[in-house]
Amino acid sequence: MRKPRLLLTAAAMIVTLATSLVAVNGNDRAEAAIGPVTWADEFNGAAGTSIDGSKWKFDIGGSGWGNNELQYYTNSTRNVYHDGQGHLAITARRENPSNLQCHYGACQYTSGRILTADRFTQTYGRFEASIKIPRGQGIWPAFWMLGGGNWPTTGEIDIMENIGSVPNTVHGTVHGPGYSGGSGIGGSRTIGAPLGDAFHNYRVDWSPNLIVWYLDGSEFFRITPSNLRGNQWVFDHPFFMILNVAVGGNWPGNPNSSTTFPQTMLIDYVRVSAWTNDGPGTGTALRSNLSGRCIDIPSANPADGARLQTWDCNGSAAQQWSINSDGTIRAMGKCMDAAAAGTANGTPVQLYTCNGTGAQRFTLSGAGDLVNVTANRCVDIVNRNTANGAQLQLWDCTGASNQKWTRA
Repeated sequence: MRKPRLLLTAAAMIVTLATSLVAVNGNDRAEAAIGPVTWADEFNGAAGTSIDGSKWKFDIGGSGWGNNELQYYTNSTRNVYHDGQGHLAITARRENPSNLQCHYGACQYTSGRILTADRFTQTYGRFEASIKIPRGQGIWPAFWMLGGGNWPTTGEIDIMENIGSVPNTVHGTVHGPGYSGGSGIGGSRTIGAPLGDAFHNYRVDWSPNLIVWYLDGSEFFRITPSNLRGNQWVFDHPFFMILNVAVGGNWPGNPNSSTTFPQTMLIDYVRVSAWTNDGPGTGTALRSNLSGRCIDIPSANPADGARLQTWDCNGSAAQQWSINSDGTIRAMGKCMDAAAAGTANGTPVQLYTCNGTGAQRFTLSGAGDLVNVTANRCVDIVNRNTANGAQLQLWDCTGASNQKWTRA
């Protein structure tokens, strides 16, 4: 989205890796890796009151915000206010009552931009908001996060962006060193009606080496370090949140005669939940949502190359897996491993001596996907076999139940 005092080229050029991934079931078994709510704002303030200053602060100014935007961001309740019905309103107006000056001269528009910097940051977890977006040529609403410090070195995660001239499409994007501005990496989802017709839930589930985007509980994009074309992954430190409505700019273009004002984004809630990690030495079973059986080391024999399988859950050491901050998943002193460092569909999933390679880097998402981050493929039960002894492989993530795992 927009960075103060930093150059951002046209986001319309965003490199899209996946705009039509198969959606996962909205019943995403969040208990797999998402913990308790750590921060929330339900926006229950009295009508006309400003933001909760203990949770948010304002960005103010008309510098163009690196994108040649036209609005002046204010801290006025003309632009940011509670509506008295459980929502925060961020309203863009065609007005300049105080002779505000923008980068192009006297400002034509005012709007609002609020952020949790200096109030709240978090590393990993679920970040979500229920939002009814505005619409119209030149209108640019967003819900996004920055890593602080020097952009793009510290990263950016855009949870929701929309350009008003394409009212049915939401975009999710990351920016970092070598993939910033117009080279950001992202995906999108288009639905059958304008997003501004109703409230929608916009969300990311963020864990080590994996970020997954959702619209109304349905996945539409995911990214791991393997997607960054050799560039640096910069998403392992605290980020803060931003909500704003821009007017004009390089990506959406400027308003025209079809654009009506005021335009208001309503936010019903913003909530953040923790990401949970059992940590080294704390083992739990990984139960298949398909068969109810657990990932198992055959005959409890931790030999290198033992092909992992599913088996009746029995609480034995052969089924106790620790999910570790270094990306390894371990049992009986060895690591879950992609055989021969394979990344293709059908690569066997095995047990092997821990060696620090990408073949042993996995993450369990909040949606229950167990992903090898180097291959960017999911741990999958071969042929959807529900019997004891069903073998495991890597396969394109589809959201199917034979790729869903729950800590048991």
